[in-house]
Amino acid sequence: MEASDSSPPTPAHPLAALVAPVINLSSPFSGTAGTLVTLTGTGFTGVTSVTFGGVPATSYTVVSPTQITAVAPAGSGTVQIVVTTTGGVSNGINFMYATPTPVISTVAPNQGPVTGGNSVTLTGSGFTGATTVHFGAANAAFTVVSGTQVTAFAPAGTAGTVNVTITTPGGTSAGVAYTYVPAPALGSVAPNQGPLAGGTTVSLTGSNLTGATAVLFGANAATSFTVVSATQITAVVPTGTVGAATVTVTTPGGTTPGGVFYYYLATPVLTGVAPGSGPTAGGTTVTLTGSGLVTATGVAFGATAAAFTVVSDLQINAVAPAGAAGTVAVTVTTPGGTSNPGGYAYVAPPTLSAVAPNQGPLGGGNTVTLSGTSLTSTTAVRFGTVTAAFTVVSDTRLTATAPPGAAGTVNVTVTTPGGTSTGVPYTRLAPPGI
Repeated sequence: MEASDSSPPTPAHPLAALVAPVINLSSPFSGTAGTLVTLTGTGFTGVTSVTFGGVPATSYTVVSPTQITAVAPAGSGTVQIVVTTTGGVSNGINFMYATPTPVISTVAPNQGPVTGGNSVTLTGSGFTGATTVHFGAANAAFTVVSGTQVTAFAPAGTAGTVNVTITTPGGTSAGVAYTYVPAPALGSVAPNQGPLAGGTTVSLTGSNLTGATAVLFGANAATSFTVVSATQITAVVPTGTVGAATVTVTTPGGTTPGGVFYYYLATPVLTGVAPGSGPTAGGTTVTLTGSGLVTATGVAFGATAAAFTVVSDLQINAVAPAGAAGTVAVTVTTPGGTSNPGGYAYVAPPTLSAVAPNQGPLGGGNTVTLSGTSLTSTTAVRFGTVTAAFTVVSDTRLTATAPPGAAGTVNVTVTTPGGTSTGVPYTRLAPPGI
């Protein structure tokens, strides 16, 4: 038997051996996250990853079997760049992370009181490892929240603008402006009284009022306000309760201290008008009683203003102005509002046209009929200076009992709240002689 050749056939093309990649050079050899690094070497075929200290590159591109470009991911210190291919893992080559110079993008708020102490948020980049935060030349307490945010507490300063900077191992940032604002002061509010319902427009005067962010009346915010200048604000008073409310203004420089007050006043109340009537010619002194009257700014009979004197919070003496016959409303106005109305009747002056009979005995006692106009509210009938008993029959007639008197002629008059009539003669006759 012949021996047979049992060896395996030889392949036409032997399998190529897989070779691990080799890194010879990285350029640059240091940088920050985002730096584009060029790797030069061999075996960069079938690349499956590029890592910086075990962290995958942000991205990479195989340029050729001898070159790769990769974007450095975030990292710190010195790390090894390693390339992995289907043929294996490369040697490591050093890459040193440089600490970036910090950059401040914003400072919020960008102003505050000269006393400092307010919290300020710095945003930007490269804040990791921050060692100092300065407001001008003054150190600030701070907390690093993240690589992009720091919370600082503004130190005390003088009015004006300073640069805020942050220092890290990577250097000191460029400055961003922060303004120290002087504390506001409030000197007066005018008017300083008004109704509980609010709505009064008042003028606040003081200093350093620019940039006001709030105006308070007690604990209540003004309905609205406008900064007119650094020394003046106009505000609309909110609702309130009876009594004094401290007025304050808040700006980036702080809040004004107390000491300026606005007084909320109750609406005045009118309970009495005496006398309740008077002549159309006016001039009658009328006593008004009620409450909340001490700050009265006006008294009106109907639509007509009256002269008045404030006696106390409970009383005003007013002089009735002239008016047409009829009843009008009497009101008192204070900064707290206008009172409920009280009634006052203007009475036309009485007239007397006839006395019948127009003569009588010395002893009186006889009934006399008086005719005229506006006699309804008669308060007195006089024969000369002597008062007589009387009865009002109608607005045009009354009867009176003639009083005794000396022989002769006297004038008979009628008095009402509207005044005293002109006299009509009445003659007392002596009895005939015997």
